[in-house]
Amino acid sequence: MKIADCFVEVETAMDDVELKKRTKLLGLRVLKLITALPQTTGGQVIAKQIVRSATSVGANYRAACRGRSKAEFVSKLQIVIEEADETCYWLELIIEGDLLPAAKVEPLLDEANQITAIMVASRKSATRN
Repeated sequence: MKIADCFVEVETAMDDVELKKRTKLLGLRVLKLITALPQTTGGQVIAKQIVRSATSVGANYRAACRGRSKAEFVSKLQIVIEEADETCYWLELIIEGDLLPAAKVEPLLDEANQITAIMVASRKSATRN
């Protein structure tokens, strides 16, 4: 893993440009998804929470890539992991609470889980090196 270039080693190397795109796309997809949530109190609460967590994933990943040290990079990655995992939680609530059809939400949940796993692997790699 190269801290300066923000490379993440997983099954195939993925550079910071690709991860920035994926994390931004996660936020954009969630922004579209919330428009379909019911206009109930529960739907509105979840919409606000998931927008915050999903958009924070990309913003904090970008901040991690600008980290001035390895310690700062690892610290910011931990925030990305927490926000990505929180996004998974809200998506699971949407599915399990029958707020939207599972088929509509599961691809987004899968992407959020993949991003979480990539960031966990990146953090582990960064702390080893």
